[in-house]
Amino acid sequence: MSSADPQGLQAVPEELQSREAWLEPFDWYARMRETAPVRYDPERRTWDVFRYDDVKRVLDDDDVFSVDPREATDFVEPEGPGEGLILDTMLFEDPPRHDELRGVVDEWFQPRTLADREPHFRELASELLDDAVGADGRLDVVEDLAYPFPVTVIAELLGVPASDRDRFKTWSNTLVEAASDDESADAFADRQQQIQMEMAQYFLEMIEDRREDPRDDLLSVIVTAESGAGGRLSREEALGMCILLLVAGNITTTNLIANAVRCFAEADGDLFDELRGDDRALTSAVEEVLRYRSPVQAMSRVATEDVTMRGETIEAGDRIIAWLGSANRDERQFEAADAFRPDRSPNQHVGFGHGTHYCLGAPLARLEAKVGLSELLDRVENVRLADVPLQPTRSSFIYGVESLPVRYDERR
Repeated sequence: MSSADPQGLQAVPEELQSREAWLEPFDWYARMRETAPVRYDPERRTWDVFRYDDVKRVLDDDDVFSVDPREATDFVEPEGPGEGLILDTMLFEDPPRHDELRGVVDEWFQPRTLADREPHFRELASELLDDAVGADGRLDVVEDLAYPFPVTVIAELLGVPASDRDRFKTWSNTLVEAASDDESADAFADRQQQIQMEMAQYFLEMIEDRREDPRDDLLSVIVTAESGAGGRLSREEALGMCILLLVAGNITTTNLIANAVRCFAEADGDLFDELRGDDRALTSAVEEVLRYRSPVQAMSRVATEDVTMRGETIEAGDRIIAWLGSANRDERQFEAADAFRPDRSPNQHVGFGHGTHYCLGAPLARLEAKVGLSELLDRVENVRLADVPLQPTRSSFIYGVESLPVRYDERR
């Protein structure tokens, strides 16, 4: 999950506020890499960083570029109930506390641990596609697979009912979305606060239940595990961890799967046929999706001291947005950077971030994408995008589409 600003100060740049621009922001990124690779946007009170080397530098140096928004000179401490929940997560903690919090759940997201769960994940994806694939030759990749699959997985890992997944989707979408043009800042803030309060109440009941009756699930680990010198997680930290894992555990993978189908359908030739049954090729293609249409386009940091980049002076307390989506299209790093090459190698993208805060759930997202896509490929062929306008995910840092209708022929 990206380091979005919990106070909503990471507004969408004016250049990306139209539907068309956020669907295809890459030409703007290219112009910025050439003409203003490090620029200050006074409207957003934020620095933007666009080149690959600079983005990696920002993400890699925890001492100079903090994830904690409280380091910003214009930070305002949340006052309303529920408003500060997201702050109590490893997402906004620097080392060493970040490492202690991450260590509580890290084992559950290791590839070797997840490998044991892969057969069950395939069953879940298969059941969803049993319902979705039929004689009419139509499905919505987001609604039928990319959304319900990862949210069911993370719900099972946490130990909460998958039957609540529609509530999870509403909560997750609201927490990462940007304000709409027809919604006032106050109304947007009120809606965000209401959602956080609903989530808090839901998970606090679960937390109290697991404290009394631990089970074999991730939620029980969160509320009972030791977290370094601080002992067990506080109630606020446990709550923040649950919310972070719920949101991060489904929304990134949803967009990765949908972006993959979009990329495959737009590629030359019949890429679906080429990838079907070839795990190595599919794994490589997913990595290229992470580069080419990164589900997380931006991450936020705060300078802890004055620093110079590309001749610009970023002052201590200034906010910085590192544009992963631009770094992953930087021609200085990637040959033919604007071409989708499913077999690209090497592919040192920053689609899951870089450094200390490299995405905890990256192994899970990769596995879910491989499983979900391979199950889809086994069932359909001649996949093509429906001729409908795409609507981008309404967020300042998550990149995808709200719906992806496709036509296909069913494989027998």
